[in-house]
Amino acid sequence: MRKYTPKDDVQRKAPFSDRFFVSPTVPRLDVASDEIFSKDYEAFSSVFKVEQAYIEHTHLVMYVNKNAIVDIMKFLSENLEYDMLIEMSAIDYLAQKDGYEIFYEMLSLSKHKRLRIKCFLSKNDAIESISSIFDSANWSEREMYDLLGVKVVNHPNMKRLIMPDDWYDHPLRKTYPLQGDEAASWYEVDKIFGKEARDIIGPEQRDPAAIDRYDTTRFARLGHEVPFQTDITEFEPETSIKYQEDDTSKIMKTLKPEESVVLKRRR
Repeated sequence: MRKYTPKDDVQRKAPFSDRFFVSPTVPRLDVASDEIFSKDYEAFSSVFKVEQAYIEHTHLVMYVNKNAIVDIMKFLSENLEYDMLIEMSAIDYLAQKDGYEIFYEMLSLSKHKRLRIKCFLSKNDAIESISSIFDSANWSEREMYDLLGVKVVNHPNMKRLIMPDDWYDHPLRKTYPLQGDEAASWYEVDKIFGKEARDIIGPEQRDPAAIDRYDTTRFARLGHEVPFQTDITEFEPETSIKYQEDDTSKIMKTLKPEESVVLKRRR
């Protein structure tokens, strides 16, 4: 487990050094400015409490209470013709608000309109699953739990989706190290070879931009492939480039690189 360092102010620090830069704000329009959204908002607000509502980027955005999310999704689908859940996820506000902002992106095929439902979820709280209403929510909810640590209850198969089941922490949290922690650097070595092989193999290189051309166990170059543990510090042997195996079908013509032509532009 990595050493803990306080990160209470990590989201308050400016990501750039230009102190004169002012981030542009997206204009928020009144709901009454759109006839269809105005009718939808009127019908929705007559049943559910809306904390805030506005139009942004041609979307109707409404903040609601997370405890009514299942009834809200049913109402949008059955009464307001928002029949597709095209996206849902969470935004990490743990440092600022000690919780997450959950959003649901809805699409109405009949109205050609998009609606976004937002709600706030405290860090130690849980939100109800809507996978029984929209099948597309199944993997999205698992991804929220896996990468951000959002707890979802009454999900049919709530377990990690991308990371291994025994992975420590949640990689998309803003407090998670960009190149992983100690557990991440040794995970594959421990799982495949065992902890006794740590001194032999070394920690996993988690920098995707780092390439060691002399590490023949990890790096190969077309036309210069070498066997395992070959010393290439003095020279790199050249190997013939083959685009297919020797024992292939007789009806297939072998591709010869010297006879191939690379087009400089489209015909």
